[in-house]
Amino acid sequence: MKIKILILFSLLNFTFVKAQNSAPETKNIGNVSGSISGKVVDKKTNEAIPYASVTIKDGAKVVSGGITKENGSFTISNLILQELTIEVQFMGYKKQVSNVTLNSENKNITLKTIALEEEATQLTEVSIVKERSSIEQKIDRKVVTVGKDLVASGTTASEIMNNIPTVSVDPQTKELSLRGNTNVKVLVDGKPTNIDATQLLQQIPSSSIKQIELITNPSAKYSPEGMSGIINIILHKNANTGFNGSINSGVTFGITPRLNTALNLNYKVGKVNIYSNYGLNHGKNRNHGYVNSFRPSLENEQQFEFNSLNTSHLLKLGMDYYIDDKNTFSIYTNQNITNGSGNGLTDVNYLSVLNSDSSQLFQSKSDNNTQTYDLDFKHDFTKKGENIEFQANVSNTKNKENTTYDSTEFNPNSNSSKINIVHGNTNYIQFNVDYVNPLTETTKLEVGAETRIQNTENNFDESTSKPSVFNSTTADNDFTFNRNISSLYTNYSKKWDKWSGQIGVRIENYAIDGDFQRNENSVNPTTSFSGNQTTKDNIFSVYPSAFFTYAANDKNSFNFNYSRRVDRPSIGQISPIRERTSPLVEFRGNPELEPQFTNSFEVNYTRTTKIGSITSGVFYRQINNEINRTIYKNPSDSKQDIVSYSNFDNNNAFGVETSANLKFAKWWSANASADAYFKTVKGTVENANTGLMENGEIDVVSFNARVNQTFTATKNLKINLFGMYRGRDLGLQFERSPMYKADIGATYSILKGKGSITGRLNDIFNNMHFQFDGSIPYKQAGAFYWESRTVYVGLNYMFGGGKNKALQRKQRDANETQSGGGMM
Repeated sequence: MKIKILILFSLLNFTFVKAQNSAPETKNIGNVSGSISGKVVDKKTNEAIPYASVTIKDGAKVVSGGITKENGSFTISNLILQELTIEVQFMGYKKQVSNVTLNSENKNITLKTIALEEEATQLTEVSIVKERSSIEQKIDRKVVTVGKDLVASGTTASEIMNNIPTVSVDPQTKELSLRGNTNVKVLVDGKPTNIDATQLLQQIPSSSIKQIELITNPSAKYSPEGMSGIINIILHKNANTGFNGSINSGVTFGITPRLNTALNLNYKVGKVNIYSNYGLNHGKNRNHGYVNSFRPSLENEQQFEFNSLNTSHLLKLGMDYYIDDKNTFSIYTNQNITNGSGNGLTDVNYLSVLNSDSSQLFQSKSDNNTQTYDLDFKHDFTKKGENIEFQANVSNTKNKENTTYDSTEFNPNSNSSKINIVHGNTNYIQFNVDYVNPLTETTKLEVGAETRIQNTENNFDESTSKPSVFNSTTADNDFTFNRNISSLYTNYSKKWDKWSGQIGVRIENYAIDGDFQRNENSVNPTTSFSGNQTTKDNIFSVYPSAFFTYAANDKNSFNFNYSRRVDRPSIGQISPIRERTSPLVEFRGNPELEPQFTNSFEVNYTRTTKIGSITSGVFYRQINNEINRTIYKNPSDSKQDIVSYSNFDNNNAFGVETSANLKFAKWWSANASADAYFKTVKGTVENANTGLMENGEIDVVSFNARVNQTFTATKNLKINLFGMYRGRDLGLQFERSPMYKADIGATYSILKGKGSITGRLNDIFNNMHFQFDGSIPYKQAGAFYWESRTVYVGLNYMFGGGKNKALQRKQRDANETQSGGGMM
């Protein structure tokens, strides 16, 4: 990987030097060329301004350019002998324009000192991290722009997700859900990743995130995977002329401090734009909990303690090259490196003297490395709005885990030690071609194709020392899993009067081939297992979608949409090789698992008032072949349950939600949201009394609310107050108690608006914890606690210069819905 990164840096560095030191090709006659030199200073202080942008134009056409050195000087060579225009600009200053004439008698011109006048309002145009987060409702998504208030609420993407409307992260398992459903697809910059969403969100520093898009009903252009929708995380990418950037760094103080920092850099000159983002997240987490179980004849009390230390590095490096007005080439890479270590203790105390108490201590080390490379070429035709785009995305993920379990049963000769070593390797390739043609001013046609190829290999080795006379297993398990998806799509959109609409269809062929080799040898021969399990499937599916918007007037608009979606089983849900284990629970997949399909309907209403906008909506999902968890007794250990997955009958879910982005006064603004979900939870559990498997079903109503308020105390001081409430949630096995918290923070601007200092106290009353009470398959109750009350202190600073000249984001990266007549 180091060699690949070195090569990429070398290529980008070569392009950087060429862009800075070489002028674009010019038509010189007889090899006669000239040069222009000068120096740029601040008009008030007379201090040199480094990295100011210098652009040389022939009329409206850019012919050359560069940036000033540390002492403010510059020299632009290889210029044609003619009349030229010079533009000098720097962030926060007014642009300076002048004309010069190069001829045979005056080929090399040294200009008088160029003094730039400060323009305070310029900073607002290039603010990289906003003071306050904002929410914008679009036709098929909510777009949350991440401000300093959200960055300060948590060091990772996982922590700030709980502050996003309709999104929740389970505080114990870190499992992500959208609209109360965990079947959600996570993208980074519009692209899938090889990393499990639970792990991915804990690796991305919150300060590296620019926007979070909640796409609850994607159009036919996008993958139909994810029953409840798509969450697209957009990382920072600046596009200002010249050299500029920002640094955002903070420390969260809990029991132990945690670091969260990000550096954004951008250099744009002439036809080349080079950008990078580096994020670092480092820190230790501690949590503990208990579970009291009243399983007949096995009543027990379990105590848990967990400690983890994780360091993650996230690098995004890319370049846009504007070949000409019609053609653009882009390349970028994401490099994610995560190292983790942890330890934990589980004590099981049985209430009956007939059962021996036990204790399990584990120590774990893990490494995860993901490399992603993306190439994009876009061609604009002569016809306005007509274009074709080719894109290729390649990624590789390697992970390694080494965990030691030391178990003790308080019985003679019952100690055991197990070492689990897991190696995984996943390769992913994606190709896209997208064509857009505005047939008329009010109609548009889109067609495209996509191919996705994923290959995964995994090896699980378990060795045992000090074997227990009751149960001991040595395992050498391997699996390979191949998945190929080929897709074609088309969208047709039209605008008429106050209506606009888009209909589309996507067809896909889905093929999987999995080979799972299980070799598990126990001291008890009757529970040993050796053999292959395979899974193969080939499914052809059609996914229609429809979107309609009615704008009654400037203040009222309605949106109606429908799409068919699919939730395909993940590798973890399919693999029969155990994923993780504890003294009383083991997790395995089900190779027989099939995809579930969903018909999703939505209606949204947006009301625009003098103080802001309010969006309310209702949704309904009809689910076929639903995937749910199932629990059954481990045939190798009567004290242990196996948690797996299975397909069930059809199901229905619906909900209502509302969100508002309001400004009550010049000094008071707020983002608020509330939602309620109504669903039926199904699953299979084992009856603790009879030992038989039984289907369970229960109706659930859950309610959530969030309010994020900002108060402007002075020109430089802003105070932020956040509160959230997550209502009780009833599952098939247990009822989760309500959760709520309140945060308070403040941001103070410094250095004439170029920097800011942020402080925040999270969970003021220290009442956030996970508590449950269950009765299926047997009575149990418990709670888990973590470092919820923390103090955050952060610094944000913007530097460099250049007038904001934002590039048009590639359509697929922004995941924008395309349509005719500017309606979507």
